Amino acid sequence: MPRKPHVEQVSVTEFKAKCTALMAQVAETGRTLVVMKHGKPLVEVSPAGAEKPVPLFGRLAGQVTILGDIVEPLDVEWEACADE
Repeated sequence: MPRKPHVEQVSVTEFKAKCTALMAQVAETGRTLVVMKHGKPLVEVSPAGAEKPVPLFGRLAGQVTILGDIVEPLDVEWEACADE
C-alpha cells in the first residue's frame, strides 16, 4: 500500500502494546494511524471529527457558471474538418 501523506503505519503487535499512547498521539497531531497486519492495512485510527473527503461528484456545485448553449454547434469550422 502506498503511504499517504501524514499517515503513520504500525504493526498490530505494536498497536496492542502501545494502544493508549498511539491514540493520544493521533488526537494530538491530527494524523491518521494505519494498523498493519502481515503488511496489509487492517484499520485506520483517525482523530474524532476528522474531515471526510469531499466526493468527486458534485464537488464544484454552485461554483461553475455555464454561459450560452453548450450543446449547440459553433459557426466556426474546425481545422480537423477542413480537409473534407
